[in-house]
Amino acid sequence: MPQQSIGYLMVDIMRLLRREFQQRSELSCLTLAQARALKCVSMNEGIRQVELAEILEIKPMTLVRVIDQLVAAGFLTRQRDPADRRAHLIHTTPEAKPVQDKVMQASQEVWERALTGLSEAQIDNFMLVLQSVHNNLSKE
Repeated sequence: MPQQSIGYLMVDIMRLLRREFQQRSELSCLTLAQARALKCVSMNEGIRQVELAEILEIKPMTLVRVIDQLVAAGFLTRQRDPADRRAHLIHTTPEAKPVQDKVMQASQEVWERALTGLSEAQIDNFMLVLQSVHNNLSKE
């Protein structure tokens, strides 16, 4: 059945991309979960911890550990939400910028390797197909 093959291939490609990313020595200071959290916070400065967990699709208690590690490393700060004292707002620190740059560089290199041998037209078509699938699944 083609749909099962597509699903399996997509999952396996993501596994291989994660493995390739994690093998980068320049990122040895971060786990993949930390890199994802750092990227998401940088794109959503001041995000509430619970919203970050939803975006990353991980349990809030799991995220607490990841954030604690990034705070201890000096890459994130956690501040009380003035509108809700039970909630925390997460921000990146200036120290996070060089690490974020390394993550972006490594990500670009991983994708360059993954797309080796494809023409610009093939890459454009691939992006269009992925965007269409994304749009179809995003509709409510």
